Order: sequence, then C-alpha cells, then structure tokens
Amino acid sequence: MEMNYVIDTFFALFSMTLIILMVPGFAMLEAGLVRTKNVSAVLTVNVMVYSVASMAFLLFGYTYAFGGWEHQDSISKWAFFMFQMAFVGKTINIMSGGVSERSRILPLAVFTVIMGALIYPTVVNLTWGANFLDGTFLDISGIYDLAGSTVIHSTGGWSLLAAILIMGPRRGRYKNGKVRVIPASNIPLVTLGALLLWIGWFGFNGGSVGGISSKEQADTVALTIMNTNTAGLAGAIVAWLIIYLRYRKFDITMILNGALGGLVAVTAGPDLYNMYTPILIGAIGGSLVVFAVPIFDKLRLDDPVGALSVHLINGIWGTIAVGIFTDKSLLLQLQGIAVVGIFVFTASFVTIYILNRLIQLRADDEEQFEGLDTVECGIESYPEFKRTI
Repeated sequence: MEMNYVIDTFFALFSMTLIILMVPGFAMLEAGLVRTKNVSAVLTVNVMVYSVASMAFLLFGYTYAFGGWEHQDSISKWAFFMFQMAFVGKTINIMSGGVSERSRILPLAVFTVIMGALIYPTVVNLTWGANFLDGTFLDISGIYDLAGSTVIHSTGGWSLLAAILIMGPRRGRYKNGKVRVIPASNIPLVTLGALLLWIGWFGFNGGSVGGISSKEQADTVALTIMNTNTAGLAGAIVAWLIIYLRYRKFDITMILNGALGGLVAVTAGPDLYNMYTPILIGAIGGSLVVFAVPIFDKLRLDDPVGALSVHLINGIWGTIAVGIFTDKSLLLQLQGIAVVGIFVFTASFVTIYILNRLIQLRADDEEQFEGLDTVECGIESYPEFKRTI
C-alpha cells in the first residue's frame, strides 16, 4: 500500500510537470500567431496567467472546488493539489489567446483572479469535486469528462466567446464586409508551441486516470496516452487533406490547429475507447476546426489563435462523443454541456462587462496601432523589425 502511494504520487507530480510544459506551449503558439508588435504583451499575459491563476486557486479555488484538503488518501494531498492546479491556467490561456492584440494586461489579470478563484472552481465543484448541486435537477456530477473537454476546454471557450462579444474585433480586422488577413509573425514558434501542447497532453489525459501503480491502471494510462496521440494524428491529417483539397496549399497553422482540435475532442474519454475510435473522433475534430474558423470570421468573432474552433467546438464535440461511442448517457453528457455553458458564459459575460466598464479591457485603436508591446510593456520583442499595421 505504501509503495502504491509513492508510485502514484510520483506519477501525479510527473503528469503535473508535463501539463506545466503547456504553459510555454501556449506562450509560443500565441507569440507566433500575433504580430511582432504584440509579442511581449502576449508572453507577459501567459506568465501572468500561470502565476495569478495558480495563486488564486491555491488560496481559495481549490478548497471551494473539492471541499477541503483532506479528501484524498490514495496519493499525497500536495501532489493532488499540484496536479489540479496545473489545469486552472489553461482555461484562461484559451480566453487570453483569443483576445490577443487588443486586451490590456491589468484588467485581464483581474479576470484571471476571478476565473481562478470562482468561475473555474465552480465548474470543478459541479463535476469532479464537492458538488453543491447534489440531488438537484441541475446535478451534473454524473457527466463523464476524464480530463476536461467540457470542464476545461469548453469553459475556456465559453469565457472567450463572452469576451469577444464585449470587446469586438481587432482594429482593421473587418473592412467593407470582408475579412482582412493578418498573417502570423513566426511560424516556427507556432509549430514549437503546438508540439509542446501535444506533448503536455500526455500528462493532461494520462495523469487524469489517477494512478499507475497496478497492472490495470498502467494499462489504462498507456491506452489513454495512445488514444490521445491517435486523435491528434487524425486531426492533423484530416485538416491537412481538407485544406489541400480546398486551396491546393499546405497551411501549417491550420494543420496544427486540426491536431489540437483532435486532442481536445478525445480528452473527455480517452480511457474508454478502443484503439480505433479516436481516429474517427480526432478526424471529426480536425475537420470541425477547418470549417469553424471561417464561420466565426463571417460572424465577425475575431479570434487570432482559433481558440473558439479548437477548444469550444471540440470541447462540446468530445463530450458528446463519449455518449455516442460508449455506454455513458448521451443525455447526461448534453446536460453537462448545457449547465457548464450557461453558467460560464453568463458569469464571464457579466464579469468582463463590468471590468470593461471600470478599467476598460480593450485597448483603443491608437494603442492597437502602436502595438501593445510599447503601450503595455515598454519592451519590444523585435525592436529592429518594422512594425506592421
């Protein structure tokens, strides 16, 4: 028993470390997708999100989500906390990336505190944690979401949707009813960031199994990681094929987002599927990304990193997929999606609306033209480069 405790504690800490590797993953992905005049601001936001969200979760969010520190006895309670803490910043990374190039840092930090201490912990409480709605008609504790297609990815996506609706698009993104293309500034960084996220996902999903000290658990962890990787492969391949068939071009940013879409989609139930089902789930996930990106642009929902398509759409799809491909209740999965979506969107919309009124979250057009590196940080990542409009 003591050896199992030690092994599973080490496994939780190792998985947590892989998840934290996603912090530079998000940072590099976003830094590569924005213009050079906004790179320092994006990097600052990513460091801020990890620090502030983790501290808010430590001081308040974790106890609220799980009802205290003494609920875990199969591994060290400190290791369990660190594993759960590694997740919290991801919800805000999704939101902050989608409002890049037009969001001020200070009000975003305030929102990060609220998300890390209240909004995200409420979702965890209802699904993985203490469940204050136990026994009510809104009880969604039975939803199956192993590593957070809904709890993490859709939560970040709903929050981002609220932010975009309030803040509007970047300066000059839409002109005369047409989408103005704003190209990525650094494709190597985009590729590095996406692949770091992919690697981190093995801890994200594999660690969510909860232990590795028995033969059964070890097999489940291995299956979970294999299925996670398979879905990512399928998402990348299908996105690649669709893009080539439509445009006769290989768009690496769309291929990588297709892979991330497949990874999000499989996150709800990678431990439940056989070795072939994730191919279909990931393929659908990758195709959803390709088709959703232009739809969001037509709706004038400006998302520089494609987070709505990757995280919100595939968070929903991945949670539904569990109800389709396993014996879990599809109705309960849909109920969980609805409850989380309504709560997170409403709470985020109200919070961001008030923040935008009090502090003004959105940078004005002149500040966006100048670039947030100069305005917000005083440090340019590429001072020798000519600024783009």
